[in-house]
Amino acid sequence: MNEFDEPELQGSEPREERPLLRQRVLPAMRILVVLGIVGLVLPGILTTVGVGARTADAACADWVRFEHPDADRYDARFELLGPGGVGWECYSVSNFGGDRHIASLGLIPSARVVREVVRNT
Repeated sequence: MNEFDEPELQGSEPREERPLLRQRVLPAMRILVVLGIVGLVLPGILTTVGVGARTADAACADWVRFEHPDADRYDARFELLGPGGVGWECYSVSNFGGDRHIASLGLIPSARVVREVVRNT
């Protein structure tokens, strides 16, 4: 039994076997799909990193003001192998004493948590 024995296909003739898409169109479509996916995902990643950096900076400023008020500056850094594991770390920076670890802020830092700790002490 072949495919032309079905009643719906009686009288139809097979067409030539050729690719449905030309060989030049397929790579162009793949590139277009990859660019589309990157265009959808990249803005979300950039926004998440930007918001995390600003929040870590604000939280670090509060922590340093609370823990080490005589520090000259502060620095919030994202570290893969930091003291608290993967996430944002807060350091106070002194002109003569070097960097001092103040707090681990985690992957998603929150300035609200710092303010609650300061308020409760």
